[in-house]
Amino acid sequence: MNAEQNTALRIDGHRLLRRIEDLAAIGPIEGGGSCRLALTDEDRAGRDLVVTWMHDLGLDVTIDGIGNVVGVRSGRTDGPPTMTGSHIDTVRTGGRYDGNLGVLAGLEVVETLEREGIQTEHPVAVGFFTDEEGARFPPDMLGSLVYVGGMAVEEALDVVGIDGTVLGAELDRIGYRGTSPCPGPSPRAFVELHVEQGPVLEAEGVTIGAVTGVQGISWTELTITGQSNHAGTTPMDLRHDPGYVAAAVVAHVRELALRMGSRQVGTVGRLELHPNLVNVVAASATMTVDLRNTDEALLQEAEADLARFVADAATVEGVTVAERTLARFEPVTFDDRVVDTVAAVASDLGHTVRRMPSGAGHDAQMLARVCPTGMVFVPSHDGISHNPAEHTEPDDLVAGADVLLQTILTLDRMVLESDGLDR
Repeated sequence: MNAEQNTALRIDGHRLLRRIEDLAAIGPIEGGGSCRLALTDEDRAGRDLVVTWMHDLGLDVTIDGIGNVVGVRSGRTDGPPTMTGSHIDTVRTGGRYDGNLGVLAGLEVVETLEREGIQTEHPVAVGFFTDEEGARFPPDMLGSLVYVGGMAVEEALDVVGIDGTVLGAELDRIGYRGTSPCPGPSPRAFVELHVEQGPVLEAEGVTIGAVTGVQGISWTELTITGQSNHAGTTPMDLRHDPGYVAAAVVAHVRELALRMGSRQVGTVGRLELHPNLVNVVAASATMTVDLRNTDEALLQEAEADLARFVADAATVEGVTVAERTLARFEPVTFDDRVVDTVAAVASDLGHTVRRMPSGAGHDAQMLARVCPTGMVFVPSHDGISHNPAEHTEPDDLVAGADVLLQTILTLDRMVLESDGLDR
């Protein structure tokens, strides 16, 4: 059967929803979410399940040296595949759709093609990338970063996690250090389906987001060291209090984001005091600052503003500050042809569409370095994500998967610069 004759083709929504439920049952947490931190036993179990589904579909499955898994369905011609996918690792308090939807919808696309006997011109690949969340091993999008050559696999294997484990050792422990080389082969195109993780689509009553790009991300860890002392006997003007400086930074990050406006956001997501006792002035404070903006110049401005404030506050309080960059990615603009294809397909399928940037980081922003790339968003109820309450209506999940299917078929018919080239 010819792909050109199947513009009305649809995925099996019940099968997609069933796979989402089955994967969510691995590492379940209270409230209906999942916890599968990268390279834990739960992550291994999730990987085993998805790899089993890949083999059941007859895909040629490869695993590379950082644990990225790619399953390929052959096309009429050899060469780079049209690729889709995402990740299946979660944060500690994760929902059931973040990342998982993109991988499982990719499998549903493949199964639909198999069911209908459709042979695409080019191979179709479904992948899931290691440690997208960065919740255990920084930085986020680590696996896809290695896949595209943005980080050496040797460097990635030596990353130390927040629990003191070493990434390479954990990869070996769960049996997912593969033999395929890093960087991996560049796809001819990449498109990722994902829940929005924000409130915009639901608030505007729109079903599909045609994602135009991903905002830049700056993650910084600050370790503030002062002098631990008695909380009752140390006069306020003689203190060197890291907790006070940390609190000032928290307030400044919020003020900075509000002052810059537009797409600037800022978050202090982790703050730890030592010795963390009620009647002791802290000896040290360790905190993270997450700054994001769609404009690289504005993101640099925010970083410089924060650095000045931290330095001034430390001087006044008489403490020292050590700074460590956990992650730094410039804003990414997706390929107009892929964005236009997503928007056109969604409209043709009768869905409302909004072109929009992504506020969160995604594997797609790494793949954009090596091939034409885009994303499909579906609404997140109340904009909630990284939370067991994360929810997307079943009809929207199915709509997104249908758009993904038709986008892949449309891209398969397009001539891209990678076609015919030895990648």
